[in-house]
Amino acid sequence: MENEKESLHVVMFPWLAMGHIIPFFHLSKCLAQRGHKVTFLSTPRNIERLDKVPPDLASLLHIVSLPLPKVSNLPDDAESSMDIPYQKSQFLKIAFDLLETPLTTFLENSSPDWIVYDYASHWLPKRARDLGISCAFFSLFTAATMAFFGPPWALLNDERSIPEDYTVVPKWIPFETKAVYRLHEIKKNFEAPADESGISDGARFGASIDGSDVVLFRTCVEFEPQWFNLVSELFKKPVISIGVLPPSVVNDENSGSSNDTTWLSIKNWLDKQNQDSVIYVALGTEATLSQKELNELALGLEKCGLPFFWVIRNQPRHKQEDSHIQLPDGYEDRVKNRGIIHRGWVPQAKILSHSCIGGFLTHCGWNSVIEALCFGRVLIMFPVMNDQGLNTRLLEEKGVGVEIPRNEKDGSFTSDLVAKTVKFAVVSEEGESLRANARRVSGLFGDRKRNGGLIDDCVGYLMENRIGKSSR
Repeated sequence: MENEKESLHVVMFPWLAMGHIIPFFHLSKCLAQRGHKVTFLSTPRNIERLDKVPPDLASLLHIVSLPLPKVSNLPDDAESSMDIPYQKSQFLKIAFDLLETPLTTFLENSSPDWIVYDYASHWLPKRARDLGISCAFFSLFTAATMAFFGPPWALLNDERSIPEDYTVVPKWIPFETKAVYRLHEIKKNFEAPADESGISDGARFGASIDGSDVVLFRTCVEFEPQWFNLVSELFKKPVISIGVLPPSVVNDENSGSSNDTTWLSIKNWLDKQNQDSVIYVALGTEATLSQKELNELALGLEKCGLPFFWVIRNQPRHKQEDSHIQLPDGYEDRVKNRGIIHRGWVPQAKILSHSCIGGFLTHCGWNSVIEALCFGRVLIMFPVMNDQGLNTRLLEEKGVGVEIPRNEKDGSFTSDLVAKTVKFAVVSEEGESLRANARRVSGLFGDRKRNGGLIDDCVGYLMENRIGKSSR
């Protein structure tokens, strides 16, 4: 009974993107492993995409489905940002905001100690506070990105109104940095006008941070200490690192699931390659390339002369405007002896953990970066959208990767530059310092004992600082 008294009930409520849902679920399992009750809330289709709750956690980790309200201009079965074109993301936010009432009803009936929530839930802190529930904003972005976005007052007031405002270092950053957006990157963030949902993403961030009792960061403080200290000052509230939630890589060749079958097929090819020789290429679940961009990237991989494994995600039917985009004629036949084109899901962490991987050509989403650095893989960086440009600048400053050069205004690039950058990062003598830095950083990102200790520290904070602790 004493343990029951000293355990927490935490509700997890992520934004409707798999890049957010998966780390929220990972943190949920970490809390349940420590004996705390966790309720994970999401919509039916997104829940189906998650791994099953491990049997040993089933009594503590409960998944609750909240049907997503219907919204015009949003396909009936679209419940995640990966299901729709980026330009329609605000319609998904309209549907998400309509979850306010069912979520509030759930909180009233369950009376958790804490709710851990995401940037889109601008309305949630007030609702939780009215119910006497403590609020933790969980940032899935680097401290550098959040510091660049600015303090809550700047976000709430939409201090920056045009793309060019984001191409310079903001006034609240007191040290020198190149961590700014390129013009072509930030323009994509302006393609989905906020007036469709009634509130800008900046204002969502500002209200979510401002209303929180504590901000949790999925980051390594030693990797970005200046930025972490700065964001603590800008937010004017407790800021806690929970570590990077390093991926778990389990090779069970006898389980027989379709995912394991996929992995065994991939592993069979990887096992035949030389150590540190293969370029792993993956641009996330949401990014889409133009035909010209796809051509140049493909031809660059062909020209580099190195073996590669390229994951091209299957596009949902709601993105059929992109379905005509194809690899160059005859491409797969030309590269078949050293290049694999894989369409669909892959176990990315397992691939990155394989000894044959020499570099990762990535969009620089923070989840993918964490997985790569946990295994010491040098990064060939090709940011596409959201925070990826800022991540790229940070990672370049840290010397763990190199960016494929692009025209700053329109984002254009050539296959020759792709080939040159890949070879520089993976096989050149000059690129050895990048590879060495990536291997060194793996000692921070991949240290399970240290990352576990940060979760323990976070739990201790949540235990001591929940509202009404003395009366529970």
